[in-house]
Amino acid sequence: MTHWFHRNPLKATAPVSFNFYGVATTPAAAKVCNDMRLSRTRLLELFTDSSCNPEMMKNATDLYFSLLQGFILSLDDSSQECKLRYIQNFKWTDTLQGQVPSAQQDAVFELVSMGFNVALWYTKYASRLAGKEDITEDEAKDVHRSLKIAAGIFKHLKESHIPKLITPVEKGRDLEARLIDSYIIQCQAEAQEVTIARAIELKHNPGLIAALAYETANFYQKADQTLSSLDPTYAGKWRKYLNLKTCFYMAYAYCYHGQTLLASDKCGEAIRSLQESEKFFAKAEALCKEYGETKGPGTTAKPSGHLFFRKLGSLIKNTLEKCQRENGFMLNQNQMKK
Repeated sequence: MTHWFHRNPLKATAPVSFNFYGVATTPAAAKVCNDMRLSRTRLLELFTDSSCNPEMMKNATDLYFSLLQGFILSLDDSSQECKLRYIQNFKWTDTLQGQVPSAQQDAVFELVSMGFNVALWYTKYASRLAGKEDITEDEAKDVHRSLKIAAGIFKHLKESHIPKLITPVEKGRDLEARLIDSYIIQCQAEAQEVTIARAIELKHNPGLIAALAYETANFYQKADQTLSSLDPTYAGKWRKYLNLKTCFYMAYAYCYHGQTLLASDKCGEAIRSLQESEKFFAKAEALCKEYGETKGPGTTAKPSGHLFFRKLGSLIKNTLEKCQRENGFMLNQNQMKK
């Protein structure tokens, strides 16, 4: 089963030379600065390299971050700050609020900004892999793993590094708690989409699929609520995605719940469940159109034309018709008995 995920753009940054004349006075120090410049440039290149895989990303991230830690942690492991922490100025743009950069002379700001981009890269890698027509079981596991890694990075940045910034995080910017939380919840929801697709493929119990779909819808709704107080100019498109996915998985939940009821010969209840599914699918369809028309950061797409969307529409229609046939058959049987 193919998937479609909304993605916000990567953060952009200004080049950093790490030329500390008068400070890096030894060959060894000069080599460290040169290694930092090269490893940072390499990591930034990989963000937009379509051939990059998680192993390449991990190696490049480990190399740059291990060098960057030398500007953050004191050499004697004391509680005192490293004297190099504030020696270099770093500039980064915001994923939602355009190309106006924020600048801080703080190595921790570089760590959290670069780490944020690494997490975004894992979500984009997962999206690219999940969008394939014939995704294999191993690829589905890679999608799930990448989303789990991304969520873990966002959580780690929020809990361990962002609180250490000297300059408070601006409201509505990438590093603010509301946005970080939304990214974490979205990763959980999208990872569960992969689980649902696998459960459908293996023909698991419809009741289990309905429960997973309902939980996924709640994840998307929670992510949307977290963004509700943000300026719609920046977060509007993202919220349309979260809304349509909420409705989409509510439609899934009612559809498979209807199948469970039908298996128990509760045809009337099954029909009502499928009718609810139709309503949510219609809402999702309308939101798909609104998503395509909404301006703002994020993916340009027509989700209603995507295979994942069309498949559900057919499933709801066919299941409802089956319920109605079964219900008509049972009514005829009852009349014959009378």
